[in-house]
Amino acid sequence: MTNALKLSVPEGLPFIDCEREFDFPVADVFRAHKEPALVAQWLGPRRLKMDIDHYDFRTGGSYRYTHTGPDGAAYGFNGVFHTVRENDFAIQTFEFDGYPDVVSIEFLTFEDLGGGRTRLKAHGVYPSMKARDGMAQSGMEGGLTEGYERLDELLAGAKV
Repeated sequence: MTNALKLSVPEGLPFIDCEREFDFPVADVFRAHKEPALVAQWLGPRRLKMDIDHYDFRTGGSYRYTHTGPDGAAYGFNGVFHTVRENDFAIQTFEFDGYPDVVSIEFLTFEDLGGGRTRLKAHGVYPSMKARDGMAQSGMEGGLTEGYERLDELLAGAKV
């Protein structure tokens, strides 16, 4: 399970695209994105503790969670799930408390590759190039890579 994260920050466009394959079925990868108890076990870097206020992964649902570092610094995130199609697709907003009034919209696609494998694609759209560049330079790539490694470990260790 050494599937690499592919991250693309296209020049001149307020987008960030990422793609990652998993050696697990779509239903398992989707469920790990849907159930709050599972999300809390993999989303974000290992050094951060995650507390979920609410997480309702369904069309019209919303979420709010906080990551807290070993130094006690807290990082809050929230958004709305606009569209969720089981084992297929989701559209959500994403907002970081540290950058109020900057909301991105993210499109997640869960693709069945056959043989019990999944490709997850994410397309993020930002309100400005400045916002996009700030996200790209925030350590996002490392956080995503580590989170997806944790997701691999979660899926390998238990039947979800």
